[in-house]
Amino acid sequence: MKITAAVLDESGLSRPYAESRPLSVQELELDDPGPGELLIRIRAAGVCHSDLSVVDGNRPRPLPMVLGHEASGIVEKVGEGVTDVAVGDQVTTVFLPRCEQCENCATDGKLPCSPGTETNNAGLLPGSALRLHRAGQDVHHHVGVSGFASHAVVSRESVVPVGADVPAEIAAVVGCAVLTGGGAVLNAGRPREGDTVMVVGLGGVGMAALLTALSLEKGPVIGVDANPEKLARATELGASAVHSPEELADNGVRAAVVVEAAGHPRAFETAVAATAPGGTTVTVGLPSPDARSTIAPLGVTAEARTIVGSYLGSAVPSRDIPVYLDLWREGKLPVEELISERVALSQINESFDRLADGQAVRQVILFED
Repeated sequence: MKITAAVLDESGLSRPYAESRPLSVQELELDDPGPGELLIRIRAAGVCHSDLSVVDGNRPRPLPMVLGHEASGIVEKVGEGVTDVAVGDQVTTVFLPRCEQCENCATDGKLPCSPGTETNNAGLLPGSALRLHRAGQDVHHHVGVSGFASHAVVSRESVVPVGADVPAEIAAVVGCAVLTGGGAVLNAGRPREGDTVMVVGLGGVGMAALLTALSLEKGPVIGVDANPEKLARATELGASAVHSPEELADNGVRAAVVVEAAGHPRAFETAVAATAPGGTTVTVGLPSPDARSTIAPLGVTAEARTIVGSYLGSAVPSRDIPVYLDLWREGKLPVEELISERVALSQINESFDRLADGQAVRQVILFED
């Protein structure tokens, strides 16, 4: 079938992207779903730093590629062997498929699936399939999803069914921002009663971590960011206190659980320095592969502090997404507050400019129903 999609043909173009136009909206050919796959009509897709890292060249991927991984949509076809998802069901996509058979999948979300990581890096679907084409040329899939498109073929392993009561934009954002940021708190940080939780970096993932920490009602929640508008927003959402990184250093504020969600080496240093004795630093941001930080090992040892890496919020999506949606239904996790702007697919390059400039929390591309 013919679909409309935003295709990246070259990474590392100069900014502003509104002028260099690294992504172009084109007509592509999409194969029918193979065994164990689904055809989804995309309804909403979030614009995330993981996509930006491919656009700016920090995470090289095989090109051409259709980006987008935080998406939701309606199942229109099911491939052979898919029996637990039906045509008409709404699903949320997740960017790390899990085979549930490898050693990493047995770590309860701590480590990413080995086969899933391998196919993601190769720009393929699980099973090494390519379903996208342009004038006889193969087009690669982004982390098994390629959600910046009117339709996508994905593996059953890359979706979680969600109820029809969930708005499309909520279903999309839960699949990455909430799963990653919320999981950094719930699965990796695990605050106890009375613990203060601090979040460094208040983009989509960081703000999701802040909202999740607030929903637990364990103790005070502190937001840290260099952008005054994001600090003001965190205050509106219920943060007990907010600080710029400079204010944080000057005031000596520390917390039992500190989540670093900026993906920047200085933010990691700030998070480690702000972790209280006996506390835990959770790093969930994705910096450039050559980024380096400097910390004092003695402080980690002498104060018995722990540093934990959390990829995709240490999540098992099929287990965790229903938990977040139940919190949303109960009014405890206002996911809609993460959405700073709704845009069209034609505005994708301008959206990446806003994201790179730190102006956006979560922009969501909406497709016509």
